[in-house]
Amino acid sequence: MRRFNPSSSSLARLTKSLHFFDIDLVIDIGANNGQFAKTLRSGGYTNQIVSFEPLSSAHTRLLDASKDDPAWHVHSRCAIGDRQEEIDMNISGNSVSSSILPMLSTHSSAAPTSTYIGLESALLMPLDTIIPSYLEHAKSPFLKIDTQGYEWQVLDGATETLPKVTGVQIELSLVQLYERQHLWLDFVSRLEAAGFALWSLEPAFIDPSSGRTLQWDGLFFRK
Repeated sequence: MRRFNPSSSSLARLTKSLHFFDIDLVIDIGANNGQFAKTLRSGGYTNQIVSFEPLSSAHTRLLDASKDDPAWHVHSRCAIGDRQEEIDMNISGNSVSSSILPMLSTHSSAAPTSTYIGLESALLMPLDTIIPSYLEHAKSPFLKIDTQGYEWQVLDGATETLPKVTGVQIELSLVQLYERQHLWLDFVSRLEAAGFALWSLEPAFIDPSSGRTLQWDGLFFRK
């Protein structure tokens, strides 16, 4: 593991926290091309990862990224939410901003390449219905949710899973970027009520024209 300092490196803060809580499984929801998992590996995390991704092009790249890593499993293509049904995913020009929800101009104005360019159908599944087999041998799982405004619905479909996880990383929007999304205070209150404490915040999305922070990555661990 390369040397870096938690006081000056967001990756070091994350990996130090995962080590501190003995995280042995990362549940990577909204994996896209595998950026989060690859970042964890670069920071020295060597334990199990299971990734979920609904877009076919990103899922193909995800499979390719994970093929030489026996501790990184990619689940069959699906979206994670609060129910089981076929849904339409909005595909963004930059791929990472794709969402089930309609995008607002607050987002597209700050990141013009995020504008939607098409639709793709995907199976929507609650996490509770598919994660138990992955949790069988995990003593201290960690849940990462990056679903572009759909994080609340992911939690709604993970009511049995959430009590079993040690930590959560979730996108926290300070302003609405997608229609009907919940904002940061809702998530802080919900996760605190579920027994988690806010551990750290990292800027995730900045409006370059104003310098305003639109979104944080919030890290929570058991109290």
